[in-house]
Amino acid sequence: MDREKFQEIVEEAYEKIPEKFKQKMENIVITVKDFPSQEDLERLKIRDGKYLLGFYRGIPLPQRSVWQVIQFPDKIVLFQRNIERMCRSEKEVKEKVYEVLLHEVGHYFGLSDKEIYELMGSD
Repeated sequence: MDREKFQEIVEEAYEKIPEKFKQKMENIVITVKDFPSQEDLERLKIRDGKYLLGFYRGIPLPQRSVWQVIQFPDKIVLFQRNIERMCRSEKEVKEKVYEVLLHEVGHYFGLSDKEIYELMGSD
């Protein structure tokens, strides 16, 4: 799948995020890369990045302070080729992109992996 099509899928997934969350999201950028860089893997303390589908980089909302000056936007990165590798159809890619995006948005709101999986399992 070309990057333009994948980017459209990411935009569609973003539109599906519940409005109550989108209203509280600010100063955040969502980007797409093919694969995680060596720097990404080192920062996350991961040896093999082939199963890393996305990550959130920033200061989660509950950890922010009114005294903090945030210069750069928070960032959600989705790894296109890793996501595609796990999927067999465009429909599966769309589902996985939404799942990964929602997971990373959960981190933006300060949720742990366990809390995110519990919430996603309750849908």
